[in-house]
Amino acid sequence: MKFFLSKKFSNLASLVKACQKQDPSAQTAFYERYKGRLTGVCQRYARTRMEAEDIFQEAFIKIFNNIQDLKDPDSVDSWVKVTVVRTAINYYHRTTKQQDLNGSIDKMDIQLESDDYGKIIDQLNVKDLLAIINELPDKYRTIINLHLIDGYTHAEIGELLSIPDATSRSQFMRGRNLLLKKLELKGIVHHENF
Repeated sequence: MKFFLSKKFSNLASLVKACQKQDPSAQTAFYERYKGRLTGVCQRYARTRMEAEDIFQEAFIKIFNNIQDLKDPDSVDSWVKVTVVRTAINYYHRTTKQQDLNGSIDKMDIQLESDDYGKIIDQLNVKDLLAIINELPDKYRTIINLHLIDGYTHAEIGELLSIPDATSRSQFMRGRNLLLKKLELKGIVHHENF
């Protein structure tokens, strides 16, 4: 597997150390290493592709400004992903936190059992699922992404979004139910076990 554009950087640690010294070729290789994977992460939190690109660029400015503080070059993958997710959350706080979600909540009348959710999700491919998640109101989409896809606990989500973890749980459930309703409208419904 080829991770590096240049043979100058034989491993991840040497690439990180070169970035810490602000080597332009290392920064280019570093940026290219994460561009594909983490642009997708940004797209999950953004409403549009342009917003995702803005979030990604902002995250990499933060990364390059703070990479000298990274003590363990082997932990760079998780550090970069956390930085990108936190940048997306900060972007959310700045641009969309004030939106009213009540209209979408009032139209929901579906309550499914928790195991139905997994059955429905198994019927979709990832691209279709992410497209449907992207249709959710911002707050629900953010919490679904953080909890379901990125694996954050409700306590961690509460800390990131400055909300009580109980609010994270309830908004996750509302978002999940709205997601299930959207899936049902697309003809994807839970199935019976015989």
